[in-house]
Amino acid sequence: MQIDTSLPLEPFLAAPFIKEVGRGVKGARSMSRVDANTLYTAMLAGRVSDLEMGGLLLAMRIKGESVDEIAGFLAAAEASFPPLAMPPGEFAPVLIPSYNGARKMANLTPLLALLLAREGVPVLVHGVSTDPGRVTSAEIFAAMGLSPSRSAMEAAEVFSWKQPAFMPIEDLAPQLAHQLALRRILGVRNSAHTLAKILQPFAGPALRLVSYTHPEYLETLAAYFVTAAPKGRGDAFLMRGTEGETVANANRAQAIDWFHGSERLLIAERDAPTDHVAPAPEARDAAATAEWIARALDGEVPVPAPIAAQVAHCVRVSKALGAR
Repeated sequence: MQIDTSLPLEPFLAAPFIKEVGRGVKGARSMSRVDANTLYTAMLAGRVSDLEMGGLLLAMRIKGESVDEIAGFLAAAEASFPPLAMPPGEFAPVLIPSYNGARKMANLTPLLALLLAREGVPVLVHGVSTDPGRVTSAEIFAAMGLSPSRSAMEAAEVFSWKQPAFMPIEDLAPQLAHQLALRRILGVRNSAHTLAKILQPFAGPALRLVSYTHPEYLETLAAYFVTAAPKGRGDAFLMRGTEGETVANANRAQAIDWFHGSERLLIAERDAPTDHVAPAPEARDAAATAEWIARALDGEVPVPAPIAAQVAHCVRVSKALGAR
């Protein structure tokens, strides 16, 4: 869906939806998938007033999204921008959302992306370019001399170089990016933060790496991938985030569930507690992290075992999806 900005946008009456979702934790009712899609399409298109928008976002923040609401919202979000063409080759693309960055640990999402790309896998990293107080993947890529892809054409060219493409969310899904930016006004996250992490922007099969932070999202997202994700487009690895990022924790690997069709398979067990500390950058800033990643790629320092295992799982599934 592309909006014709030459025509005035017809206002959308959101009050009936607010009445359903805004009754508090105990009284709120979830929307159907169709209603969720209708509402979110209007929200993305700028047809909902600022007052109603704030009410909706805060009501959904308190209530939490149901599986049908996630499905309806995500379908609207993915329809708001043109799908990306499938890269040629034997591998299906791997999608790595990066919206958290580093707080305490170095952000090794770019290492994961570069290792996958080196295997020939088309890798699309998407996320925010900057985040105050955190070190983003975009900043680390920039320190390594890798520029962002501002269009589908630029991303396709980067894939052909066997490099990961980083697309800022503003370029990949501008209407969803606007919803994300409302956090600066409201002070809290909204449904767009969940949707951005499970986007599937390609026209064909792709493997999404998805993380969760709050335990309740594990089963909600699992239910979405099993029961509501579009057939042929629902493959995902789901794991607890490393400070919110979808890269394996270098010190203690998380469990990873693979969702394929209507099946849920445990492909990686959680590591047992250990005092072992994996080799890591001495600092978490972009320059230090970029320098350490370059050394890991050159074999001067070992790639942490959990990340190496994650790469192997991704390559195997990406190749299987590419053969379909």
